[in-house]
Parts: sequence; C-alpha cells; structure tokens
Amino acid sequence: MMPEAPFDPLRDAKDRPARKSVSPEPVAPANSVDSAEADEARTAVAGRVRYRGAGDPLFGFIIAAALSVGLTPLLPDSVELRYTLAWGALAGVSVLSWLLGNMERIGQERPENLGWGILYALMLGIPFLVFLSRIVLSPAADRLFPGMSSGSLLAFLVFVMPIAETLFFRGLLQGQLAFWLVGLLATVWNIVLFFPVMWGAVTELPAVTSVIVVLLLMMNLLFVYVRERNGLAAAWVCQIVANLIILYIPFLQ
Repeated sequence: MMPEAPFDPLRDAKDRPARKSVSPEPVAPANSVDSAEADEARTAVAGRVRYRGAGDPLFGFIIAAALSVGLTPLLPDSVELRYTLAWGALAGVSVLSWLLGNMERIGQERPENLGWGILYALMLGIPFLVFLSRIVLSPAADRLFPGMSSGSLLAFLVFVMPIAETLFFRGLLQGQLAFWLVGLLATVWNIVLFFPVMWGAVTELPAVTSVIVVLLLMMNLLFVYVRERNGLAAAWVCQIVANLIILYIPFLQ
C-alpha cells in the first residue's frame, strides 16, 4: 500500500480546473423602481388631467357676460339677484375647470405673501379714499348697490365677488393669457356687470364715469400683478381689502 503524498497547495491549485469568474448582475435599488412607477403614474394622471380639462375659458367668460346683460331687463328691481347669478356663473365655470384639471392647483401660501396683498390694497385704496371719497366713490357705491343693506353689501364684497373673480380671472385665465390682457378682460366684465345698474349716471356724468373706469382698470391690473408676484391667495386678500376701502367705506358715509 502506497503512502499518501503530502498535501501540496500549489500542486492542487494546478490540478483544479479553472473557474470562470462570473460578475454579479446589477440589481436596481428598490427606490429607483418605486420612483419609476411613480413617474409613470404621474404621467398617466397628467395625461388624463390635460384631456379632461381641455376647453376654452373665454367661452365661460362670454356666457357669464351674456347672462349679466340678459338679466338686466328681466330683473330691473333685483340688483342683488342679478349680481349673485352673474358672479355665480363665473364661480361655476372656475370650479368646474378646477375639478376637471384645467386650472393650476393652489399650493401652500406663505404669510408674507398675504401681507403683501394687504399692503398693495392699502397703497391703492387709501389715496382714492382720501381724495375722491365724497366726490366719486360714495355716489358711485350708492348707484352700484342701490337699496342694498350694509350687511348684504359686506357679504358681496368679502365673499361672492372676490371668490368668483379671483378663481376665474386670476386662477383660470391668468394661467393661459398675458396678465395685462386678464386685467383688461376683468375690467370689461366689471363694466358689463355694473354700468347697466348706474346707466343714468354713466350718461349724465361722463367725467365721473371715466374716473370709475380708470379705477376699475387699476384695481384689476393690481390684482393680476399680485397674483403673478405673490400667488392666488394674496390676490384674493388684496381684492377683499381693496373692496372694503374703495366701495364699502364710501357706501357707509
């Protein structure tokens, strides 16, 4: 019986067949898979939003303006109902566009943006209140809201009017049109809405009417500027404060 040869590691390494080195397959991290799935989901949702939200907001503007003009002879003694229906049409178009995805979503607002909205409203409203309150603003407010109580007017100027016009003009239209054009369209809307109620003063006092038109244009341009600079909530707050200074306070005097 032959004795076993002593263990030789070099010899055993030569006798063993060479093993092929297999590089491990790259494994995608779990977070990359999740992010890819999230991107696909967002793309699909964005496609549905664009499809469902397709539409022309100017068509809603024409409907609301036509409703405002058409209700003038039908409701000659009910200014509150006419204003409610007209602003309600604007708000309805805006809410449908928001639900169907044609309007920019409202993000979290910073308190300083709301402060800027209040500051801009004070800068515009206080000079007009000081210099034109008795001459222009007070008579105009009485003619724009005839027979309306102070409580009803406060509800219109704080809730109904700012919500409808902010959502439609600054929320819906401003995302698709130039800001100066949005301000011009908002001024046209105010003229169509308000001037039939005060038509006697419009024809008898053209100078005062011109001042009111300029004031409305300045207000609407300010609102779209604040929307562009500080966001939608700031523009909404700006319109509320401006309404209180320019329309509500002169109405009480």
